[in-house]
Amino acid sequence: MTTEKEQAGDHPDDCESVEEEETGQEIASRILGFPNVMAALQSQRIAEMLANLPPSVKRRVKALKRLQLETTNIEAKFYKEVHELECKYHKLYVPLYEKRDKVVNGSYEPTEEESQWPSDDEEEDIAKELKEKVKIDNKEKDDNVKGIPDFWLTIFKNCSILAEMVQSHDEPILKHLIDIKSTCEANPMVFTLDFHFSPNEYFTNTVLTKQYVMKCTPDEDDPFSFEGPEIYKCTGCVINWNKGKNVTLKTIKKKQKHKSRGVVRTVTKMVQNDSFFNFFSPPTVPEDTKEGDIDDDLHAILTSDFEIGHYIRERIIPKAVLYFTGEGIEDEEDFEEEEDEEDDDEEENDSDGAGKDGKVSEKDPNCKQQ
Repeated sequence: MTTEKEQAGDHPDDCESVEEEETGQEIASRILGFPNVMAALQSQRIAEMLANLPPSVKRRVKALKRLQLETTNIEAKFYKEVHELECKYHKLYVPLYEKRDKVVNGSYEPTEEESQWPSDDEEEDIAKELKEKVKIDNKEKDDNVKGIPDFWLTIFKNCSILAEMVQSHDEPILKHLIDIKSTCEANPMVFTLDFHFSPNEYFTNTVLTKQYVMKCTPDEDDPFSFEGPEIYKCTGCVINWNKGKNVTLKTIKKKQKHKSRGVVRTVTKMVQNDSFFNFFSPPTVPEDTKEGDIDDDLHAILTSDFEIGHYIRERIIPKAVLYFTGEGIEDEEDFEEEEDEEDDDEEENDSDGAGKDGKVSEKDPNCKQQ
């Protein structure tokens, strides 16, 4: 006779099969949670959908792709003309940059009128009272100080993306950095960064250069991946280091033991050292190399290098004084904080705004009122 429990289906074997089924569902859920798996499934679904389209519809889709290619080519032309416009206006900025250089390096002293700028941290009446006293106290100091000392080094130390590159042994050299200039060419699309140095004990170069070459043509194999001009090649320069002053190399000593005789010897070896000046020796990529053929480590190095070059050209050179005073950094940090706050809000709504049925509540910030 069967017991009531057995009749109700509470057999141990039944419980085990349910547990196994639940475990299988959990595993499947975890697998589907991987982005690459979901992307592959999505791609497969789209491929199947396209394969099942009637021939006449497939033909129309191909016609739309030809129209899309024409749109992409027009977009490329637009970006080329934008670059030409940037080069045109860059020439208007150059005289202002040259005057800035003279002020920084002390070859030109701004007039009282040119130095008028409202101060946020001084009251006008206090400034008037202290003006004469400050003039007297600082007269002797002013006579000994030219321009704005350590202008560019201060900018490097203030800006996080550059500060990460600068080592302690780089700082004495960067004290000799007197200007950074950029030049722009429309055809081919090229921009060059020129780092000007005063005479120093470290190298004989007066200018160190870094050139970036951009392309603005859709890839023949994948034209729809085009998103505007991209830097695809950069070249540095040879730094003529004085003897014993090359901070990009360091000497290490390694002990080696002979396999059979057991004799130990010390070998001296030169290896690459962390330094900002490695910036002028970027890795080379053969002309015919496609992006997909570049290994991940090299791709990461090149991407970082391109971002830094673009940042110096677009941010540091045009707004140097704001990075010296820290105002440019504060603006960027404020913007980043706002983005972080939005991300936090989204995470909160993801966790708190969804009900048990998985539906998003009206508190979701993505649900905008029309």
